[in-house]
Amino acid sequence: MSLGALPEDLETGGFGLYVHWPFCQAKCPYCDFNSHVVGGVDQGRWARALTSEIVRYAQETGPRILRSIFFGGGTPSLMLPETVEAIVGAARQAWPAANDMEVTLEANPTSVEAGRFVGYRDAGVTRVSLGVQAMNDPDLRRLGRMHSAAEAIAAYELARKEFGRVSFDLIYARQDQTPEAWRSELGQALSLAVDHLSLYQLTIEEGTAFGDRYAAGKLRGLPDEDRSVALWEITQEQCEAAGMPGYEVSNHARNGAESLHNLIYWRYGDYVGVGPGAHGRLSVAGRKLATEAVRAPGAWIAQVEATGSGDSLRDPLSLEDQRTEALLMGLRLREGVSLPRLARLGWDAALAEPLIEEGWLLRRGDRLLITAQGWPVLNAVLRRLLSD
Repeated sequence: MSLGALPEDLETGGFGLYVHWPFCQAKCPYCDFNSHVVGGVDQGRWARALTSEIVRYAQETGPRILRSIFFGGGTPSLMLPETVEAIVGAARQAWPAANDMEVTLEANPTSVEAGRFVGYRDAGVTRVSLGVQAMNDPDLRRLGRMHSAAEAIAAYELARKEFGRVSFDLIYARQDQTPEAWRSELGQALSLAVDHLSLYQLTIEEGTAFGDRYAAGKLRGLPDEDRSVALWEITQEQCEAAGMPGYEVSNHARNGAESLHNLIYWRYGDYVGVGPGAHGRLSVAGRKLATEAVRAPGAWIAQVEATGSGDSLRDPLSLEDQRTEALLMGLRLREGVSLPRLARLGWDAALAEPLIEEGWLLRRGDRLLITAQGWPVLNAVLRRLLSD
């Protein structure tokens, strides 16, 4: 087997399409995503560029079964419904779609964008993920969000009328947030009869406004390790009690409402990434490829129009790279990672034995799982596992 050759499990994990819309109305101070604030966007031009990338990739992959499309960003709810419709239509023409194909669009809960929900539904969107982030106005302002808590609830209620599945994000472990305040806020979120929640602890990233303030000693009130653990435990206990257990380290869902697209990532499936800075993992001609698109929006669209490709990187992954990525992604899931698949990638399961003996990992049938003890310190467990 050559350095980047694939085991015979092409459809393991599934196949999806990620579409990156890089534009925002404002840059949030915690955000390190590839997002840009601009005055105007020629949406027809962008639709043509994105659909041409889909056609190019389809010629390369052949007729894979498309299980999901995910519009991320940036702020995809700044897209016109006509733009979304053109992209979904191009994807359906490019690949045969699964009967239950999921089409997710990330949205900000402002009233203007929420008014487009009917158009998105008609364009083929089946699931909306709302960037709520906090359930009170002072913390929303502190996070740089442009909506109020009332607007967020109104947008959620409208989305529930138009889409069969709705998720929203909350950020916790915020400045000065107490366990009691988070318990109340999370309870309010769960009371909305939501079927999926993404719950992320606030992280301070270099190159963001929060990162600059933190480096200057001006970002105060962040939780210490003990408070972070307490907030994590509240999150797990309260969601479990509400029938929304964590199926991934930061994601909670009622049975059957898990994000099909994100499961492709975590199960180390294949996905095409189109748009500025989009990443992909693609099985082609017996190899697993890592792809990446040009990051700057202007440079990306100019390159697509001039050369017919937005790629900035296209590298075959070695079996060692694939083993590492499969473990990094799969152990984030409550279901864990397939040991037979890791074996096909050449991984020695004996490397996990010390961590199993210490109670951080668990072997259940033919799967390797993180334990309840290990989940809060997943990154540390992975560092040890991958350093052996």
